[in-house]
Amino acid sequence: MNQAEVSKLVSQLKTKVNPRLRKFRSPKGPEGRLDRLRKTVTALVKHERLELNYPRADEARMYAERLISDAIRYGDCHKTTMEMADYWLVEKQCVHKLFKVLVPRYQNSTSSYTRLLSAPKPYPGTGDLRAVLELKGNPYPSLLPDTHTNRNLIHNVLLDEAKKVYRSKKYAEIASKIDAAEGANGVKEQKPDEGVPEAVEKEVEASDKKDSVDEVK
Repeated sequence: MNQAEVSKLVSQLKTKVNPRLRKFRSPKGPEGRLDRLRKTVTALVKHERLELNYPRADEARMYAERLISDAIRYGDCHKTTMEMADYWLVEKQCVHKLFKVLVPRYQNSTSSYTRLLSAPKPYPGTGDLRAVLELKGNPYPSLLPDTHTNRNLIHNVLLDEAKKVYRSKKYAEIASKIDAAEGANGVKEQKPDEGVPEAVEKEVEASDKKDSVDEVK
């Protein structure tokens, strides 16, 4: 079996995977660490948005991504996938939600299934990094600023019009400076014989002819 065939046996996650696991302090050791991660993954599937410490959110995100990816790929008839879902989801009603709600939602998704955002630090507090871990497509209001649908607000309309007036004035000033610079360069480069109107030349020739006629008389 070559490398290409081996890669097809494992789901390809769409998020960054840390090469080393984070070390969480727990009096129960590695078992306590896994219990905390299992509770976090279960809460994420149940509530679809969590606010917690950044290290634990980043660690639990990898397991949630793998769980959803395998559920989409193999379905609820695959024994190994069902065993993994039964292990990671402490509350068994979340297993039903995983296959009946989340799998249809992310069936045609081309990006990650979760979103990790940095949260502000509480003050006063311990200074630990906080984060918001959520499932994409959740029913809650978006935490990201919406910059597309607020262009019709009155203050944005007034600001847009003020920008247009300011830019038009600036463009006019720049155009006048360019015209002045081109005019100055044209005067400097003009030769002595150039720039004399044809009418002036004709008058000079006519006066010369008249003077010559008067001299003959």
